Amino acid sequence: MQPEFPPPHPLLPPIYNAQQLMTAELPPREAIVEPILAREGLAMLYGPRGLGKTFVALGLAWAAAAGGSFLKWQATRPHRVLYVDSEMPAADMNQRLHLLGSAPPGLDFMMASLSPAGLLDLAKPDGQRGFERCWGATPPELLVLDNLSSLVGIRSGDPDAWNALQSWLLGLRRRGMAVLLVHHAGKDGTQRGTSRREDVLDLVLALRRPADYTPDQGARFELHFEKARGLHGEAVHPFEARLVTDGNGLARFQWGPLAATDFDRAVPLFQSGASVREAAALLSLSKSACHRLRMKAVERGLLMG
Repeated sequence: MQPEFPPPHPLLPPIYNAQQLMTAELPPREAIVEPILAREGLAMLYGPRGLGKTFVALGLAWAAAAGGSFLKWQATRPHRVLYVDSEMPAADMNQRLHLLGSAPPGLDFMMASLSPAGLLDLAKPDGQRGFERCWGATPPELLVLDNLSSLVGIRSGDPDAWNALQSWLLGLRRRGMAVLLVHHAGKDGTQRGTSRREDVLDLVLALRRPADYTPDQGARFELHFEKARGLHGEAVHPFEARLVTDGNGLARFQWGPLAATDFDRAVPLFQSGASVREAAALLSLSKSACHRLRMKAVERGLLMG
């Protein structure tokens, strides 16, 4: 006599065998910004303060809403985008948007600075439900949350309340939405808080300061792919970008492949035993410049002190 198994739980998905899943007619995930953002995608962009995170997030949101391009990526068509900003004064956001040109009709904003009570805590179920009520029956296709530190744990007292947020994000994914999280880097350059966030994310983009970066250069950064599910080859090659203003007063990013910097060329010399004086002669740099490069390599753990 065969044992009787209880019926499936009504809240659990059905079980399919491999053949059924392989032959199922499942719609492909629609790209939003090719090749990095697609429907049902969860992504994170993080980096140090003042390096250009918000400009990059705005550029992606703008391109997705306009059906345009940003850096080396191209949106497939205009999409509905909601950009949630938790820190920037509205007047500053106004100025940044004017730098980008004519606003696409599908780009909406929710600004904490325009609400006396700020924003709801996304680590709390009532906060999550509150956000969903704001968009009603027509949710955005891309939701940008800028930034994680100010949107999660602000009411609960737990700044790293990732588990509660993760459940909500997975629910949004099941409904076909894509989400881009903007986050701060810590003093060591890695993302603040738990690394468990990356487990469910499809894409993690890290902004890093070039080795020869100086503060007067503003939004100049290297962009690295720390996780890129389903992407490979040239699509995930790191590159450098810099924000400039064109002849019409509009912001544009110049970008290109990473070139070998003085730091990149100096480190192998120091690792092979070259002195500061020898490296300076080989690289046609001053001894003081080479000394600074050596100290940077020590700070990054590439050389012994």
